[in-house]
Amino acid sequence: MIRLWEENPELFLNDPALLPLAPLAATSQPQALLQQVVVKVNQLEPRQRPEISAYTQILAGLKYEKDLIRQLFREGMMRESVIYQEILAEGEQRGEQRERALILRLLTRRVGELPQEVLDRIETLSLEQLENLGEALLDFHAQADLEAWFSTLE
Repeated sequence: MIRLWEENPELFLNDPALLPLAPLAATSQPQALLQQVVVKVNQLEPRQRPEISAYTQILAGLKYEKDLIRQLFREGMMRESVIYQEILAEGEQRGEQRERALILRLLTRRVGELPQEVLDRIETLSLEQLENLGEALLDFHAQADLEAWFSTLE
């Protein structure tokens, strides 16, 4: 593949399917190569651009410093990628699960074991409500305080 790159760089640069591999090719001018790749990515059809940009940036990260990749690729290009969106959503979901688990541990420590129906109700809280509960529980002394807090939601 390196030989193909040296003999015919357009092979990587002119085929959208191979474009993400181009940053990994051997070259004496890696930054110039990455700049050419960015130009080609930006010339793609708008519906192709986010995915190919994301794949290209991921593979470029194996060889180049992240600051250079960020500098050369337009800000936000990767954010448009459905792959990026999926990774972000998974991270947000994990973060919310951890926050919910922490609040449950704090509540249990503050007011004692919680009945299943209370646990189920906490599971249905939105993220904003969960954060509000996290603040409010600092003032709780008994399960009645938690029930009173729930009554403010209705």
